[in-house]
Amino acid sequence: MEKFVINGGRKLKGSVKVDSAKNAVLPMIAAAVLTEEETVIKNCPPIGDVVKMTEILRSCGAKTAFCDGNLIINARDISINSVSEKLCGSLRTSVLMLGALAGRTGGAAVYRPGGCNIGKRPVDIHLYALKTLGSSVYDESDRIICCGKPSGGDVYLDFPSVGATENALLASVTAKGVSRIFNPAKEPEIEDFVGFLNAMGAKVYGAGSSCIRVEGVKRLHGAEYTPIGDRIEAGTYLIASAITGGEIAVEGVNAENISSLTGKLCDNSCQISVGNGIIYQKSIRERKAFDTETGPYPSFPTDLQAQITSLAAVSEGTSVIRENVFETRFGHVSELVKMGADIAVDGRTETVRGVKKLYGAVVSAKDLRCGAAMVIAGLAAEGQTIVLGAHHVERGYYGMHKKLAELGADIRGV
Repeated sequence: MEKFVINGGRKLKGSVKVDSAKNAVLPMIAAAVLTEEETVIKNCPPIGDVVKMTEILRSCGAKTAFCDGNLIINARDISINSVSEKLCGSLRTSVLMLGALAGRTGGAAVYRPGGCNIGKRPVDIHLYALKTLGSSVYDESDRIICCGKPSGGDVYLDFPSVGATENALLASVTAKGVSRIFNPAKEPEIEDFVGFLNAMGAKVYGAGSSCIRVEGVKRLHGAEYTPIGDRIEAGTYLIASAITGGEIAVEGVNAENISSLTGKLCDNSCQISVGNGIIYQKSIRERKAFDTETGPYPSFPTDLQAQITSLAAVSEGTSVIRENVFETRFGHVSELVKMGADIAVDGRTETVRGVKKLYGAVVSAKDLRCGAAMVIAGLAAEGQTIVLGAHHVERGYYGMHKKLAELGADIRGV
């Protein structure tokens, strides 16, 4: 898709089902390298980032295929332990191939990863974890080389980085002896990733706690696994409904995983209830301002910061939103201002003064979540909004415009 064309002003109503969590699926694809047997990731949408990750595996000799909504991977013939600069530059999670290939072949080489331009996102903590686990790591100007099969050890993370936790797990599950990861990320996607590794025969304990313990095994085997639902996709649709004054039911996600969002939506304008695994959201009053700040789970997720800023832009009063994870994740601000929003950024803090309405405009999806925020704003705006760079949105949402149209939105992809 090149762009989304949205005619705003329609309330969303109906039910929507989310796909498997992108942030759980991507490390699972990397983990498939650790076995010579076939792995199947069920309910796996061919979103942009997932497709790019499969391209990385194929470049190393693996075979991948999408079939009946599932992703099938066979990494028996892995013969290359390096990833090209072009592939690394297109995807942040390419860095996970360091731990995966080191665990499988005893060596790995990747170029510095790309992805959304939302901050520095250094990989130093990843490299520290791999060094601590017994590999020799050489950090060149543009490429990172990892030599030697990991041997296990204790890893103390200064920050609960999701990616560093995943790389440490990938490197340690087939290492000799016992490894411990202190201060790991506690995101639900990490717990789900550990569930996938254990389904492959790994022995990993303590996911979601302050210490993950890994007992290395000689080899992993194939597995079939259904990842958890995407809480960020679910949150995006809940915010979209709230900004339009709608009423929707969201299926396929654990409500506890986005309680930091649903609490804010209740403060803003919504009544939310949960039953039979479905989140029911209904707008019951005029939108009110709110304050929030992002942080590692269970704090408010940085991946929903841009979207909730769109909601704050049309909420009565002044909202203060602080971004504590990525220092430059404010690409959506200038685009919302084009639509009439009143937002000021000071350092890592947005001050959002609510306006009565937004107006349609031509705006750009500067990154994945910025794009989702612009779609949300367009749903509520007066007139027509054109969101350029729709391919950014498709990196993380499968058929977003179609799902929104089924909920009553006037939106089409071009």
